[in-house]
Amino acid sequence: MWEAVVHGMILAFGLILPLGVQNIFVFNQGALQPKLRSALPVVLTAAVCDTLMIAAAVGGVSLVILSVQWVTPLVYGAGIIFLCIMGWKIWHSTAPAAGGTKRLPLKAQVGYALSVSLLNPHALLDTVGVIGTNSLQYTGAERWAFAAATAGVSWVWFLCLAAAGRLLGQADSSGRAIKVLNTASALLIWGIAVYMGVQLWRAF
Repeated sequence: MWEAVVHGMILAFGLILPLGVQNIFVFNQGALQPKLRSALPVVLTAAVCDTLMIAAAVGGVSLVILSVQWVTPLVYGAGIIFLCIMGWKIWHSTAPAAGGTKRLPLKAQVGYALSVSLLNPHALLDTVGVIGTNSLQYTGAERWAFAAATAGVSWVWFLCLAAAGRLLGQADSSGRAIKVLNTASALLIWGIAVYMGVQLWRAF
């Protein structure tokens, strides 16, 4: 049992640590919201989405869906468009109150968090291809302990990410550091979109 838990935690950290659009959004909202609790809707939505995707992957549902030949290219195509739009919004955020990284109300926070979680093809395919396949070596309670460990890392990570953003927001009252972060984030997101485009082209 404990082997499955440790395996799940290490695997989850390896997948979640690289900077991506979901992490960027959670961090930015932590930095821009007046208090950490105001960013909790983003944290909870992102964590719940990850938990549901992990459960689907471990349960085998998503593996069956992605076995359909046309689904993966569709996911990649939609993801590329989504990443380009998100990158554009972040790039044009000239101030904390503008663009895709503005201080969002509750409904908008949840909506954006859903989009960066569920329309992120790398997150979907990593969850299915890596977590789903790694879970196959376990059965019964061990498999679900593995799933719970990976999901637990997501919950802790997103909360820490929002808290780190809040610390930056408090230390940077001018907003200059956040602007630099947004510029770098937009370039990174566009880079991911280009990389995915190359992968999609090679698939054909």
